[in-house]
Amino acid sequence: MQLPFNLEFFGININIHLVLEYLAFFIAFRYYVFLRRKNTDAINTNNRLSIILGAALGALIGSRLVGFLENPLIEFTTKNLIQLLNTKTIMGGLFGGLLGVELAKKMIGEKQSSGDLFVFPIILGIFIGRIGCFLSGINEFTYGKETSSFFGMDLGDGLLRHPTSLYELVFLTLLFIILRFINNNYRLKNGELFKVFMLSYFGFRFFIEFLKPNIFYTLGLSTIQILCVICWLYYSPFIFQKLKHAS
Repeated sequence: MQLPFNLEFFGININIHLVLEYLAFFIAFRYYVFLRRKNTDAINTNNRLSIILGAALGALIGSRLVGFLENPLIEFTTKNLIQLLNTKTIMGGLFGGLLGVELAKKMIGEKQSSGDLFVFPIILGIFIGRIGCFLSGINEFTYGKETSSFFGMDLGDGLLRHPTSLYELVFLTLLFIILRFINNNYRLKNGELFKVFMLSYFGFRFFIEFLKPNIFYTLGLSTIQILCVICWLYYSPFIFQKLKHAS
């Protein structure tokens, strides 16, 4: 299969990444609805809807903001402005969604942790989206640096690059299996599964960013890596609590 992969339907070129992105949202939400029906939700329906709205708004703002900060020195032309409006990143979406949820919960007075039900739908959604990133090759800024290693692939520019989207697909598969095992075999406090997911995924993304040709750095770190550090600092009380109990 040649990358980027172009899907044609009745003579019309289809943006496979966009199709899979919308499919990811749809399937992830349906999976969430299935899990909520299957499991007892400590949060009532009205508050849960408010939380979902807060998550959606936070994710929308966060994904665009972090996407812009990945290259804040871009020249503000009409073409670049349109590109900026379309630029988004799942990392900003996740952390922005987290902050949106916390703000929504404060506004409605909800005290229960709300993230656990979202964990597996989020992983599934990211997985589907990453397939689209891989099929888009160099058309999406998720490809890796040039490499001479065994894993190198031609993603559309004739160069052997790290297929970082494939690396992430493998990681997400393992993360899904491990978190399912933990959820089924260990008694976690409400909200802890989501925290473990966030720490795991942001930790993975911190290290995988070293394999990507980022163009804007602060203190030697990309914008995504700085966000990963912020996420770990945000959850540092949880980390220290677990380390204290383990000792």
